[in-house]
Amino acid sequence: MTSRLEPGSVAPDFTLLDQDGESVSLSDLRGGKVVLYFYPAAMTPGCTTQACDFRDSISSLAAAGYTVLGVSRDEPAKLATFRERDGLTFTLLSDPDTAVHRAYGVWGEKKNYGKVIEGVIRSTLVLDEEGVVVKALYNVKATGHVARLRRELGIDA
Repeated sequence: MTSRLEPGSVAPDFTLLDQDGESVSLSDLRGGKVVLYFYPAAMTPGCTTQACDFRDSISSLAAAGYTVLGVSRDEPAKLATFRERDGLTFTLLSDPDTAVHRAYGVWGEKKNYGKVIEGVIRSTLVLDEEGVVVKALYNVKATGHVARLRRELGIDA
């Protein structure tokens, strides 16, 4: 497993393709706060719940100055379908080779139905305007996570 980032760490820069096949670079978002969340797979039950929770909270997050980015191993075409199907109003990024997952410490061993496997560790990192990690939440639950995050950030619904 790769090492996890801690609050105070500078977030590794990256450029990934979004759901429309356009390049998105983290460095281009400097000056604004970013919620970067990693999830295992588009259109699965837990990942859909989490994405819809972010969708339903996007207004309050945006009002507090946050840009939300979801990252998975899915190809852009699948991300586009996911975004369209569930009316997601934030950017989804494709990291098929897991390079960004590994840089952020969200790829490694985890338990899945009692078996130890290697895969995506559902995680959320909150970055400040300078790209410094403010919160590093690893191994989060899909359900209720966004509400907890809003509470911790002091953001009303």
